[in-house]
Amino acid sequence: MPGAPDGRVRALRRTVTDLHAELVRYGLVVWTAGNISARVPGRDLMVIKPSGVSYEDLSPEGMVVCDLEGTVVEGDLRPSSDTAAHAYVYRHMPEVGGVVHTHSAYACAWAARGEPVPCVLTAMADEFGAEIPLGPFAPIGDDSIGRGIVGTLRGHRSPAVIMRNHGVFTIGADARAAVKAAVMCEDAARAVHLARQLGDPVPLRPDDIDRLYQRYQNAYGQRP
Repeated sequence: MPGAPDGRVRALRRTVTDLHAELVRYGLVVWTAGNISARVPGRDLMVIKPSGVSYEDLSPEGMVVCDLEGTVVEGDLRPSSDTAAHAYVYRHMPEVGGVVHTHSAYACAWAARGEPVPCVLTAMADEFGAEIPLGPFAPIGDDSIGRGIVGTLRGHRSPAVIMRNHGVFTIGADARAAVKAAVMCEDAARAVHLARQLGDPVPLRPDDIDRLYQRYQNAYGQRP
């Protein structure tokens, strides 16, 4: 492929294929809905799921390589119908290395109600640093969804946005981080939904959210 080391693209094809299995494992997708993409580091290229292909039939060879305008540059299959949205995010958020889209059930319930998910749990403060925001409704197939994602998440600490009447889009420094955000988004959406069945959830104070977010992002886990 002109301008891109073959080994780097091959590795990302495998990574993106393997990560789609995580969406299935965590129950975030059904049938052929949902997709993951990864930016090729240092190149204006991305690797993305082909459209309408069952998860059990995905393979590294079937992944599609597109430029950041959404044009196919390598691959025999048509790319995801959300390709224009992913490409828009990569063009306008250079820090993003991975994008995920799911129709996970609890998050979609919030999308159908047109509500953000309030930050009422420490795990939400850790991962999102705020509520999980609601993005605008946008048609599928062009870059309208991408515009809504960027407009909502730019300047927001959350790596997840619930697009009204649609579903979840998440971003990350790489595709794995974006998958984690999608898993945590559904977990939060489920927990807060259940809490609302019992009454009004108690919101966290902004200063507590800030402290929790900074601790988790900078001190949690095995760091040098």
